[in-house]
Amino acid sequence: MDGGGRLAQPLTRTRQSRGARAAAPRRPRERALFRDQLRRLYDRCALHGKIILNRLSPILLLEPPRGAGTAAAALLILLSGVYGAVKGGHVEVMVGHFKELRDAGGNALGFRIASVALVGQTQVTREEVLSYAGVTGRSSLLFLDAADMRARVKTMPWVADATVLKLYPDQLRIEVTERKPFALWQKDGRVSLIAKDGTVLEPFVAPGFVTLPLVVGRGAANKASEFLALLDRYPEIRGAVRASVFVAERRWNLRLKNGVDVRLPESEIERALDILVTLDRERKLFSRDITAIDLRLADRVTVRLSDAAAQAREDASKDKKSRRKGSDA
Repeated sequence: MDGGGRLAQPLTRTRQSRGARAAAPRRPRERALFRDQLRRLYDRCALHGKIILNRLSPILLLEPPRGAGTAAAALLILLSGVYGAVKGGHVEVMVGHFKELRDAGGNALGFRIASVALVGQTQVTREEVLSYAGVTGRSSLLFLDAADMRARVKTMPWVADATVLKLYPDQLRIEVTERKPFALWQKDGRVSLIAKDGTVLEPFVAPGFVTLPLVVGRGAANKASEFLALLDRYPEIRGAVRASVFVAERRWNLRLKNGVDVRLPESEIERALDILVTLDRERKLFSRDITAIDLRLADRVTVRLSDAAAQAREDASKDKKSRRKGSDA
């Protein structure tokens, strides 16, 4: 304790204060170094600024042309309108109005479509073709895109190909090549009319096409052409077939007109059809009282009798056995 009755200061504080006093002289040097770094950064920025100004000076010294302000204001208004149309979902309406104004200008110059020659259509109507092509009473021949029109007409199910010719100043010619009805396709209980390439021509069957061959099942439309071409080589079978059923998108079954199901293998279909023709010629298989013929196995043919035929066969077998017992007695 000191003479006033107070505790003496600890030695550690004395050491810290000495350290602080020792570090104090270093602060001016750090500040000076920091100021030097700021000065260098400022000088560097100033130098780059002068270089940029020197390069932009020819542009900055240019005088804007007369009316530039008006043009800039008009451009700003136009861009604002376009932005508002995009955000508001009115782009299609604006494009439609622009096309109408454009066509009106073309018609005023003498390029109004006076006549449209349509060639090759039998299943599609004139109105349908013109609608797909995008031709209206206000269309101008000058602004019609022949390639785009051809592409749109080809999207019609009945149309396999199309040609569009612009004959200036006011004639338009559209030639179409239609697909031919090939078969009827049943899927999910609905029957459609299809072309040879599997395209669905109509989701219904007109009376004039009810005699076409019927294929059934998922994927049958795309495989029908190849299978029916093979079946045409066996006229005895083709004439007896009511429907060709595509099973699990892998193999075919034949449903005959008399109700018999013929189960064909996934591969070697020709071999199975040859066996079927031979059995019908030699044993009149198609006219027998059977329900199914299984040709899926290469080494055997399995025939399923109808219920009546199976019962008759069982009764005949029992009667034959009873006769044998009677003769033995």
